[in-house]
Amino acid sequence: MNQNLEAMLQKVKDEIRDLKLDGQLEEIGYVISVGDGIAFLRGLQGVLSGELLKFNERTYGFAMNLEENQVGVVILGNAYVIKEGDPVYRTHHIVEIGVGDELLGRVVDALGRAIDGKGEIDCLETRPIEKLAPGVMTRQSVHQPLQTGIKIIDAMIPIGKGQRELIIGDRQTGKTSIALNTIINQKGKKVKCVYVAIGQKASSVAQFVEKLRQHDALDYTVIISSAANELAPMQYIAPYAGCSIAEYWMEKGEDTLIVYDDLSKHAVAYRTISLLLRRPSGREAYPGDVFYLHSRLLERSAKLNEHYGSGSMTALPIIETLSGDISAYIPTNVISITDGQLFLNQDAFNAGRRPAVDSGLSVSRVGSAAQTKAMKQVSSSLKLELATYHDLQAFAQFSSDVDEETMRVIEHGKRLSELMKQGTNAALPHALIVLSLFMNKYGYLDRLDVTQVLPFEAYLHQAFLNDYGALLEAIDGPGGLSDQLIESLKQSIDLVLADFLVLDNVK
Repeated sequence: MNQNLEAMLQKVKDEIRDLKLDGQLEEIGYVISVGDGIAFLRGLQGVLSGELLKFNERTYGFAMNLEENQVGVVILGNAYVIKEGDPVYRTHHIVEIGVGDELLGRVVDALGRAIDGKGEIDCLETRPIEKLAPGVMTRQSVHQPLQTGIKIIDAMIPIGKGQRELIIGDRQTGKTSIALNTIINQKGKKVKCVYVAIGQKASSVAQFVEKLRQHDALDYTVIISSAANELAPMQYIAPYAGCSIAEYWMEKGEDTLIVYDDLSKHAVAYRTISLLLRRPSGREAYPGDVFYLHSRLLERSAKLNEHYGSGSMTALPIIETLSGDISAYIPTNVISITDGQLFLNQDAFNAGRRPAVDSGLSVSRVGSAAQTKAMKQVSSSLKLELATYHDLQAFAQFSSDVDEETMRVIEHGKRLSELMKQGTNAALPHALIVLSLFMNKYGYLDRLDVTQVLPFEAYLHQAFLNDYGALLEAIDGPGGLSDQLIESLKQSIDLVLADFLVLDNVK
């Protein structure tokens, strides 16, 4: 009896398999349930993972779960217009975004549609948002500096073209300000920038765009915004879309910079989607492939070799921590993928040190390979000097009897810490940063009071811009600081310092 039943079942299965419905099972599906931006479909047996699916003229989705009896689809757009039983059509395209110079100066959503009120964007080319990262043999080592214009970063934690440098810290410690400074500092340096805002308030993105406009940095920048009030799927695809835009220029042999602000919210959006798709959850309810989520994104940043155009894509991912806990799940994941991190310290920020970069916990695994010769000469001892100062300062707090040598190191450290301070949106050219660090290396800081350090630095920069332009050009040259240039700089700084001290005494 059982054998007869099994034979009948097998016959029915064979007949169903051989049944031809003009390809409808492969090309058209039907919604069986929908809610929270997720739809489950019947049919679409030939659908691809990540394929764009069409619900109606304005609403699309992409396939994420390919199960035996149904397809889990993430809806892009208004999910409230979709109801049970609606047909869904294949497009035979993986999710794509328009790329090209037409996007420069524009604000777009995660699908590349303009949201800045300046009209539609007609891109001549499109690219899939997901792509395999460049292989090892197509790359070369990072060796060119990408200058941020921030003294403490360019001197101690340098970033190179093609590097992935994580910016990590608690909320409201200046992470976005560092990214903004870096974008502004690329003006005139033939570096195209992409800023991806993931889960940010629309007002914050508008302020960011306005600051770029004020500094004439919008002409070489694309802003992709997936605001906090948008559905999780749009926040999920935003960084991949931004990466494809930057990748287009990299593969044309150009240099690009991309900022992901921030990947903590990106991971939360992915967790939301995964749980709604009924995928099994792991640690902190994140799905098991959350590491792969960011690794396949950040691995696409590279410095290509000369056979592939010598282009580069530098990534500055941002991660938000809670109470400075860099050992949490998502922070440790991204730290292990990147080539170093800039750690922003909440206590330093509250104490008035801006930028609040912690020189002890911050690191660049590219190191001096991403520095000019002049910068190496004046910054080689900085990290040790600051570390020694912080150690001795902590020790001196518990002792009233401090010897003269220890006191000298502490006093010098106070002046050096003051020199490392820098205002928001106050990026400095390479030559002026070298000039500031030259003061530290050759003892000029110790001839000033702590309160005089920053006023003298501003006075010195202005004096050199007005009267010593040739020396600044020599600092920017490829040869570094020669003995003759060092002597010329000393003589010039001596004159400027004498004038400053006279003026300061008069005040």
